[in-house]
Amino acid sequence: MSGCPYFEKRHLLFKSKPPTPEEDDASQAGENKASKGGIIYGDYLKLDKIVTAQVLQSELKGNKIHDEHLFIVTHQAYELWFKQILFELDSVRQIFISGHVRDERNMLKVNTRINRIVMIFRLLVDQFSVLETMTSLDFFAFREYLAPASGFQSLQFRLLENKIGVQDNLRVPYNKRHYKDNFKGLDSEKLLASEQEPTLLKLVEEWLERTPGLEADGFNFWEKLEINIVHGLNQEKEKIEAMAESDEKAELMAELLKQKEIFSSLFDEKRHNHLVSKGERRLSYKALQGALMIYFYREEPRFQVPFQLLTSLMDIDTLMTKWRYNHVCMVHRMIGSKAGTGGSSGYHYLRSTVSDRYKVFVDLFNLATFLVPRHWLPKMNPNLHTFLYTAECCDSSYFSSEDSD
Repeated sequence: MSGCPYFEKRHLLFKSKPPTPEEDDASQAGENKASKGGIIYGDYLKLDKIVTAQVLQSELKGNKIHDEHLFIVTHQAYELWFKQILFELDSVRQIFISGHVRDERNMLKVNTRINRIVMIFRLLVDQFSVLETMTSLDFFAFREYLAPASGFQSLQFRLLENKIGVQDNLRVPYNKRHYKDNFKGLDSEKLLASEQEPTLLKLVEEWLERTPGLEADGFNFWEKLEINIVHGLNQEKEKIEAMAESDEKAELMAELLKQKEIFSSLFDEKRHNHLVSKGERRLSYKALQGALMIYFYREEPRFQVPFQLLTSLMDIDTLMTKWRYNHVCMVHRMIGSKAGTGGSSGYHYLRSTVSDRYKVFVDLFNLATFLVPRHWLPKMNPNLHTFLYTAECCDSSYFSSEDSD
């Protein structure tokens, strides 16, 4: 079988030397096995179903339009990748739900799968360039055959949004209706179930709340950080007040007052909860503390892998936003300001979805707002604060589930 090294008996790396008699015998045995009923490439991948799944509506109507084939294949590829993302996402959520994440050795598995989702989204963002080889005139030639089909009806993408943690109350109405109104029967049941399951956001929130070092009777990071920041800001104020009167002094003092206001909101739990109720923050107060601790101490051994996870979660949000934006640009280019085939306002509806309301991990982006000089951070003593170097231990039952392999 040529073209794919995974299915090719003699990999290109070994082409430089002639096959041994044993290799020839093994190759012949493989061919004989296939001829006697062993699985072959096409059967394994179910290619008979995949490559015959492109049914051109224009051809059925007796007016075959060449570019409709590209349109179908591209969207089918999107749906296959959505399926893989859901597969990875569900496995990660299960690790959190089952408690396996308490054994930090499983964090590598979580990071690997989340990073795979990031890589797939990068591919999906770039895939728009293939669709854009089609002009608006090319699309117009077969667009009439699509109605009332619409990308909004992609069940897998809506499941993906729900399972990651897009908030229902922040969604933009589609044709002035709730998004679930566009799905019926089993699809509607799947959406409802996905809304009731723990989201990745919620599971990450619970994990962040357990960040070692937050305990009031332990390192007590939050209280020490507040004391240090207040002290640091007061020192900055004294330096500015000692300066001669000037425009620069006024600007520095104004900037300092802004900084004080920012940190005042950071250490005010009631204010934080109010922002959560408005949808401006997503994480609980304690989870935000954990995220900021990981952010500040990311170079410590215990926090390196968690920091990589937080970075990948931001990558997912960034790439989903880029995907939405590329979709907006492509739709604008293809149909201008016309209504979408599903009846929405088209470009105007899609443009409204490119905003922070669809960002799930927006709090992680905002951590950079609270950056302070390193010498303001509470100091750790490796001899006293051993949690930086000692992972949590779990009993053997954590390795009994199917997902611990």
